[in-house]
Amino acid sequence: MKKALLTFFVAFFALTSLVFAQNQPQDKSKRPSPPAQAMGKVNGKTITIDYSQPSVKGRDVWKEEKIAPYGKVWRTGANEATIFETSGDLKVEGKALPAGKYSLFTIPGEKEWTIIFNKTAEQWGAYNYKEADDALRVKVPARKAPQMTEKFTIKVANSGTVSMSWADTMVDFKVK
Repeated sequence: MKKALLTFFVAFFALTSLVFAQNQPQDKSKRPSPPAQAMGKVNGKTITIDYSQPSVKGRDVWKEEKIAPYGKVWRTGANEATIFETSGDLKVEGKALPAGKYSLFTIPGEKEWTIIFNKTAEQWGAYNYKEADDALRVKVPARKAPQMTEKFTIKVANSGTVSMSWADTMVDFKVK
């Protein structure tokens, strides 16, 4: 009887601890690809981009299938899909993008990238990405970065240039 009671309490304690731990908020800053944010004001409209910063770690990120291979939809960062939010209507590379919150996906290429604003803002990675939910797609040139960037980085300049750099590559798109 004592053994059965002890086993019950040990199992109950272990199960309770597991459930409690799963329901606690995770500290995303401790992830291998920590969260980051880029913000800027363009013509009085606030642009906020929430993303995670994967590191190169000596890999060829554009050729490895599970990272960001050329020609495939990429979550444009790591972990959850990158979120692009604007407080007002914008033009991206001359095309209209209504105010709102979007997932920012890309299709990297050696010479050109497709920038994708998808209406399904909250999603994990690109696993459930649906082209039918795209609000806007634009193509922009890719170029060799002046220096190697270990951690994927996005910047929003108040001039309206959104810059993404990682590894040996840099890509910009214009917002008005």
